[in-house]
Amino acid sequence: MTSQTTAPAIAPDDARPGAPVSPELHQERRIRSFHPRKGRMSTAQHDALARSWDRYGIRVDGKRQLDLDEWFGRANARVVLEIGFGMGDATATMAAAEPERCVLAVDVHTPGHGNLLRRIESDALDNVRLAEGDAVVLLRDQLAPESLEGLRIFFPDPWPKARHHKRRLIQPEFVSLAASRLRPGATVHCATDWEPYAEQMLEVLGGSADLANLHADFAPRPEWRPVTKFERQGLAKGHVVRDVLFRRV
Repeated sequence: MTSQTTAPAIAPDDARPGAPVSPELHQERRIRSFHPRKGRMSTAQHDALARSWDRYGIRVDGKRQLDLDEWFGRANARVVLEIGFGMGDATATMAAAEPERCVLAVDVHTPGHGNLLRRIESDALDNVRLAEGDAVVLLRDQLAPESLEGLRIFFPDPWPKARHHKRRLIQPEFVSLAASRLRPGATVHCATDWEPYAEQMLEVLGGSADLANLHADFAPRPEWRPVTKFERQGLAKGHVVRDVLFRRV
């Protein structure tokens, strides 16, 4: 395959033109940090999925390792993995500001995929690719060691109830896996408006021998990170937004 806008080849039953499919196809007996969300799509989102999903998107199936250079059409592609992009507007804005950097955005929200594809089309972004499904499976089974330049996790579900804390994404096992997929010098950037989760992020990331905090504790909010819908909602409730920034050693 030579086209820079063609997704890696997948088996016929892996493709469903017009929309991604449920991440529950890849069944595992483990606690997940997300609920699959379909939701209602606008006509524009539905049409963008129909036009561009096969070009820019893949379903996470755990079956084959991705060749990121081939998929993005760039030698030594500088790829940042973004987990949980919501509606994708912040993702598109960041990608447009850094055309030299590639963004692999993974989520389980179908309308979000449609909206991000709409932005890819309208903004002529050739440095964004989408994955639908479980980010843990993507990291573990489909991304090579030291293949990523960065990892972004902005406003993940805080699972605020104590009995649900085990569902939070930022756990030691996940951080160990993620660090193994980062190149030396790559960054891990997390943000949350839930103070107890921010403290957990700082503790868990700080406990990894593979990562070093770039600040004494929390990082200052970078101007380049767009304000997301979840951030606006948190600020409206009086929450304090925290950024955490680590580097792969």
